[in-house]
Amino acid sequence: MHLNRSLRSPHQPHAFTLVELLVVIAIIGILVALLLPAVQSAREAARRMSCGNNMKQIGLGLHNYHAAFNQLPIHGVGPTDENDNTAARGSANDGTGFTRMELTFLVGLLPFVEQQSIWSMVSNPLQEADGDIWPAFGPRPWTIQYPPWATEIPTYRCPSDPGYGLPGLGRTNYAACSGDGFYEAEHGVTVWNSSSNRWEYDQSLATQRARCGLRGAFVPRKAMRFRDFTDGLSNTIAVGEIATGLNDRDNRTIGFTNAKGGFFQIANNPKRCFDLGFIDPERPNFWTDAANVYAPISQRGLRWADFHTLQSQFNTILGPNSELCLVGHSDTYGIAPPSSYHVGGVHVAMSDGAVKFITDSIEAGNSRVACVYCKALSGQTNSATPAGSESPYGLWGSLGTRASREVIDGEF
Repeated sequence: MHLNRSLRSPHQPHAFTLVELLVVIAIIGILVALLLPAVQSAREAARRMSCGNNMKQIGLGLHNYHAAFNQLPIHGVGPTDENDNTAARGSANDGTGFTRMELTFLVGLLPFVEQQSIWSMVSNPLQEADGDIWPAFGPRPWTIQYPPWATEIPTYRCPSDPGYGLPGLGRTNYAACSGDGFYEAEHGVTVWNSSSNRWEYDQSLATQRARCGLRGAFVPRKAMRFRDFTDGLSNTIAVGEIATGLNDRDNRTIGFTNAKGGFFQIANNPKRCFDLGFIDPERPNFWTDAANVYAPISQRGLRWADFHTLQSQFNTILGPNSELCLVGHSDTYGIAPPSSYHVGGVHVAMSDGAVKFITDSIEAGNSRVACVYCKALSGQTNSATPAGSESPYGLWGSLGTRASREVIDGEF
């Protein structure tokens, strides 16, 4: 009897059919689609945790600095020329440059956040091989040729922020809280008098304005001490998170120039820029194409050593991740909320060193009530919201003030 050789043995393996292979590929694709968001979410959670750890290190650094010097590092400080305040002279690379008192609190904090090497470079004169000569504490912080100002410092960067490189120098994601007002955050208590060509240190009018309207943990160009925080260190924000500019139309990181009006129109209505109608209704964190945005260098957080509002300050007027609304160009003052690339909120460091995540939905009072300000501009006009008032911006505003005696109930 002959066996039929064409019959397949029941033990002989057989190949996948095309249909079976397509089914397997489809199943793998579905599994990848299901798992990828989870992986991305886990990565962002890790980045967010790292960002909070950086904030914690900055908060502890502030306490160690205060323990060493009995004050916080000054925001708006540095050697200057008593008779010259021109930007070109400040950026001179022949050893005669100066800071114009524009350095942030982050500069003084360097040795207290394990950045001794760059602190040594900043705090000593520097002569480079190409012939550039820099004084101790460097030139003004816009000077791209000075190596420290162009250095990315990991402790000052949030891993969730993708911003890197030009038009920024060394970026920062952590900024000083100036409170629930902004007049005059670009000068603080020390003003350059262009008529006499002299600095006026802690002069009476600037001091009165700062005492009235800058009610936060940091007052530019003024030494602040924990004893000044009579609302309690645990109820006062010291440092907050800011998103750096990505050369797009993100209204949290760049202002626009469309006839916003002067100081009073913005100080008396913090939602002025929103009310002008240039927010994209389909993308609420972006300006519309009709808004003329500032030049690329005028974006949030592009210079970690620069003390001006856009670079390293924020206020508790509008809630987290709200729009920027500056009075003028990049060096001036205005509405500057904290912001981040996290979902739903921002990190802040309280003055007692605790780190908290503040959600975008925090209770923020009436955002169309005037900020507190005194003796504004040449007419020396006072705000409709009297000096010493409780913050009109609810719980959020209250967390920004150091000594306004608001009652803060419960967790936030």
